[in-house]
Amino acid sequence: MMSNRKKALVTGGGTGIGRSAVLALAQAGYDVALVYSSSEQPAQAVAQEARALGADCFTLKCDVSDDAQVKAMMAEVGQRFGHLDALVNNAGTTAPWKMRDLDSLNMDDWDRVFDVNVKGTFQVTRAAVPWLKQGTEPAIVNTASIVGLRPGAQPPPYAASKAAIVNLTKTLAWNLGPHIRVNAVAPGWMEGDWMERMLGEKYNDLMGARAKATPLKRCVTADDVAEVMLNLIQANRFVTGEIVVIDGGFSAST
Repeated sequence: MMSNRKKALVTGGGTGIGRSAVLALAQAGYDVALVYSSSEQPAQAVAQEARALGADCFTLKCDVSDDAQVKAMMAEVGQRFGHLDALVNNAGTTAPWKMRDLDSLNMDDWDRVFDVNVKGTFQVTRAAVPWLKQGTEPAIVNTASIVGLRPGAQPPPYAASKAAIVNLTKTLAWNLGPHIRVNAVAPGWMEGDWMERMLGEKYNDLMGARAKATPLKRCVTADDVAEVMLNLIQANRFVTGEIVVIDGGFSAST
């Protein structure tokens, strides 16, 4: 039986930003469809936390780069919820490489990054549109990155894919208005597993240096990002096609 709570879908919802987004939405009164690709146990744990907050939260496994899987997933979400009020496109991946060594990049990895990060965002959005149109003041938030706006330490395919998300966000906003708003967040260096993998044994030193150089004197957390996502979904009614940088002022002051 459907509840009167608003309905949201979060891709990549098992860890990091996705986890925080699921819990923020649950706390705000949303039922949440949590989509994951490989992080089944974390996804189940997050869903349990969301249910403890009062949400109807269920998990779905889906490779967002596979359009058939996306359509099947969205059909199940539609059957369960009947409509969507919010979509958070957070699913993403990256590629290994040796910094400044372009030959270290495997082009199959490059293609996979674009398939998940860019094509996946488009496919999920396209499949969600009919359900969002039945929602109340529906909104989409995409996860971009500061490296989609300026150079950074991330692998080139990841950075380029996030630049594509910046453009795709604006293009979707133009195409889906006036009924659906589309914005994106661009986090800076974020505490947690992702940057630990990127920086390796230099994580503590480099994150500390970044925090010191940031006006707000710390690095971004997943909860910081989720807070902005929720704000873009619930407020900012006349804002669409925008990219909100979340880096404590670092990029504005360097």
